[in-house]
This record gives sequence, structure tokens and C-alpha cells, in this order.
Amino acid sequence: MTWSIIARDPATGQFGIAVATRFFAVGARVPFIAAGLGAIATQAFVNPYYGIDGIKLLREALNAHDVLAALLATDDGRESRQVHIMDASGEVASHTGRDCIDWCGHTAGSGFSIAGNMLAGPDVLSETAKTYIANDSLPFPRRLLAAMRAGEAAGGDKRGKQSAALLIHGEEEWSTLDLRVDDHPDPLAELARLEQVSNELWVHFRDSLPTRRNPAGITDRAVIDARIAAARATEQ
Repeated sequence: MTWSIIARDPATGQFGIAVATRFFAVGARVPFIAAGLGAIATQAFVNPYYGIDGIKLLREALNAHDVLAALLATDDGRESRQVHIMDASGEVASHTGRDCIDWCGHTAGSGFSIAGNMLAGPDVLSETAKTYIANDSLPFPRRLLAAMRAGEAAGGDKRGKQSAALLIHGEEEWSTLDLRVDDHPDPLAELARLEQVSNELWVHFRDSLPTRRNPAGITDRAVIDARIAAARATEQ
């Protein structure tokens, strides 16, 4: 009932997942990312433990294929699930159960994986992939969104639209961007609007937050304000 793209930005090493569906609050259940280690999207009849347990297995240094095998082995409902996984090396493993609703399937390319079910047709995935590949000059969040909007233009979820999400992680355990549109007549358009809003302040402020390398972060408001002003001046 969903399609999603998992990708790793070659410029920054960030992992990102973008997802859209005709169902409520897709961002709360589908995307899971372990900073620097990999990403998992669980969909169709969602099993949240594919994300929860899969992330634990990635932290234990299992590769994508071994993670997938372990998850499927313990789930008698596996034929109603769809899941795709990318590990730290860029290796991809995918599963589309035989009971998933047509059109359903998955595809992968250099640095990305795409999977979907209950779609208008295979063009949803092929257009998502084609647009992701063609837009390597875009900032990573906008590249993911452009890809998803191309998939939507090809038909998207055949039931319609309701929710979408964009999750990106860099080096830290906390996300660099976590945007969710839970219930909206045009969720991908709203997600794109929120991504633009994030560039007004959040993307400049987040460099001041605590990190593992700098546990205190930056708390001097004058320094933070100066950095934000400098970043905005560079963009203009």
C-alpha cells in the first residue's frame, strides 16, 4: 500500500528514506535508519519489528542479506510483508511477499533501493529510479522528493494519496531531517514545502546541537545567530 526509496548520499554519506502512501501517518511505521550503518523500510502489512530488530542486527555488523534472512525466518506473516534494506556497504536486500497486492515489486541501483506495493504499475518504481539517477546535482533531500514526485506522477499508490515522510540521518543518532505529513490531500507537495521551511532555520541551527565529537554543542546564542546569518547570506 506504499512505495519508498532508500538511498545513501555519495557526497555526505547520509542515509535517507522517502515514502508515500494512501494510509495514515506512514512516517511513524515505515522508515528506520541507523546512523552510518544502514536503513530499512517495512511496508505492505507493516511489521514494525522488521525496523526495530533489523536496526539491532545492523548494529551487530550483519549485512543486508543476513538481516533480511533473520527477519523473515521469525515471521509467519512474511508473505504479506514487503521490506527492503541497505547496509553500510551499500548492499541491498529486498523481499516482496507473494501475498502483497499488485502491482508490487522492488528495484535497486547504485546507492539506492526502491520498493512498492498496491501501485498503479511498474512505472511508479521505474520513474522514481530514473528521476533519482537524473538529479544527482540536487541537495539530497530534494533529490529524494523529486524521485518520489515522479513516481506519483506515474500513478503512485493506486488508491490515492494521504501521507508521506522524509527521514535522513548523518553521523549522529538523531536525525538531520525528519519530516512527516500524516494526513493531507497532497502529501508529497506538503512534504516539499516543509523541506523548504526547514532551510529557513533548522538546517542552519542543527550544526549547533550536541554531537558525539562535541558533547556540549554550541550554546552561545551570538555565535549561533552569526552562523545562521552567514549561511543565509551565502545562499542569497
